[in-house]
Amino acid sequence: MPHPRLLLVLICSLLTSAALGSAETPAASATTIYIIGDSTASNKTKPEHPERGWGQLFAELIVPPARLDNRAQNGRSTKSFINEKRWDAVVEKLQPGDWVIIQFGHNDEKLDKPAVGAEARGAYHDNLLRFIRDTREHGAHPILATSVARRRWDASSHLVDTHGDYPVVVRELAAEEKVPLLELNQLTARMEEEAGVEGSKKFHLWFAPGEHPAIPKGVQDDTHYSELGARRVAALAAEEIHRLGLPLSASVRLPAAENP
Repeated sequence: MPHPRLLLVLICSLLTSAALGSAETPAASATTIYIIGDSTASNKTKPEHPERGWGQLFAELIVPPARLDNRAQNGRSTKSFINEKRWDAVVEKLQPGDWVIIQFGHNDEKLDKPAVGAEARGAYHDNLLRFIRDTREHGAHPILATSVARRRWDASSHLVDTHGDYPVVVRELAAEEKVPLLELNQLTARMEEEAGVEGSKKFHLWFAPGEHPAIPKGVQDDTHYSELGARRVAALAAEEIHRLGLPLSASVRLPAAENP
């Protein structure tokens, strides 16, 4: 039988190892969820301003120890996100088991601006494919999201599609590459339509002159979101993740039901 003092040392060593192991486990298993995209998803740095990105509000739905790293940036397209090395910065940090939600299109459509414009079936397609393959090469999981709808109505009060082939390309790539798809384009279009021409203004930045101190001259912005709009889109993204039955569902809670 071991000497009592030696036995005590062995027991303390085992307890210390167990304590260290349990302390390290959460950090080792923590998942990082990245969002890459444009201003519709980005974090807004001026809390006094009413504009919010859906990715900013999506952070409230993340279940620890998972964490959200929202890299979406105002004005970026797939092209500029790559050319500015923003994608390289994400790739450097990717760990096996992480997730990358990819939502572009609004700025890729600006073909008159060479720094951001990318043809739907050209550079846009190729850049999305690069995001997918780079993510998988690092053992992480890509998720594609179609562009959120703009609030644009015709004379007959029908919502007008402004994205053309861009959401189509995303859907096709998701099917070809077997990537989960968040159908935000159709869902946000339905959100706008159900609210109607006037009601949908509350999802966006519609303020008369003098109505909001941060926008003294007023604004009529049918693309970017108010806090309400961003929160609704974040909820739609979470619901899509659960609908698809992704393992990520364990790290993303569904929001409580809200009054319309």
